[in-house]
Amino acid sequence: MHGCVTGLRGRSGPPVILRDTVAAIETQQLAREFEGGIVAVDGVDLEVAEGEIYGFLGPNGAGKTTTVRMLTTLLQPTGGRANVAGFDVAQDPGAVRRKIGVALQEAALDPLMTGRELLQLQATLHGIHKKESQERGQWLLDRVGLTLAADRRVGTYSGGMRRRLDLASALIHRPEVLFLDEPTTGLDPVSRRAIWEEVRKLNAEGNTVFLTTQYLEEADQLADRVGIISGGKLVAEGTPTALKADVGKPHLELCLVEQAGKEARAEVVLAKFGRPMPARDGTLMVELEHGTSEVGPIVVALNQAGLDVESLDLVQPTLDDVFVHKTGQHLEGSQQAEAVAE
Repeated sequence: MHGCVTGLRGRSGPPVILRDTVAAIETQQLAREFEGGIVAVDGVDLEVAEGEIYGFLGPNGAGKTTTVRMLTTLLQPTGGRANVAGFDVAQDPGAVRRKIGVALQEAALDPLMTGRELLQLQATLHGIHKKESQERGQWLLDRVGLTLAADRRVGTYSGGMRRRLDLASALIHRPEVLFLDEPTTGLDPVSRRAIWEEVRKLNAEGNTVFLTTQYLEEADQLADRVGIISGGKLVAEGTPTALKADVGKPHLELCLVEQAGKEARAEVVLAKFGRPMPARDGTLMVELEHGTSEVGPIVVALNQAGLDVESLDLVQPTLDDVFVHKTGQHLEGSQQAEAVAE
């Protein structure tokens, strides 16, 4: 940040909800080795609780997609084990498929079919009777905002409409665990937020959501917990708040009214609340031990010292900071996500 910016910034996503539940997804030393000795996934241990939104992040080639393909029975593990919805993915893949919904990044939607026809076909594949499939299909079309487009060919749909139809298709059989593979990649901000809202609603209704994304803002907004995979190994896991706190404390950036000549006095006051940081472009900065709770007392202390605050900004460490700290690189798409968030 350059200069003075007015505002108080922090996480605006949903609060973390702690649930006393069993695991919806559990892996132990899950591994996948391809021909030629290429190890894509190397001993990953995961435990995702029922009713949780779990964000799964990883750079290209980290093993993220391979892990998801194993969890959704599209690829056999070569080591370890994985249970999804109470069933072993290798020993009972059919039972797993009946319990999960999967919306892949590249939706396999027939452009010549209508949205309604596609949902009814999907219902038939799951053995749902015609009357129920019609009722369920109509309900889902209403749910994802495609009622008016239900009888149009999918080839005429926008990218956002296709993603919403793919989500409806994944929900046709009432799955317990929903896998969303980069559900908002390439979407405009309005469509992205519509998908976010639908994911929150599904989770509030009891669905477990396993979300892969290249947008750190998306994981920060939606996920109860985040796992970061790099080099085939899980290198970090925890709530977004805890992961960010692990790499650094929040800091306060502020500007004073008519501050010329007052910086030294202000720095003495700020030093009582945390570790002073070098000023930048006329902005005073201090690292805070206890975050937001210290903002009010700091303003009061400055006022008592005859120093009036013009603007302030509480800057939290970001998931991008965590990602760089754990993997040594930025996640592809992170800058685009930050631009969307602004």
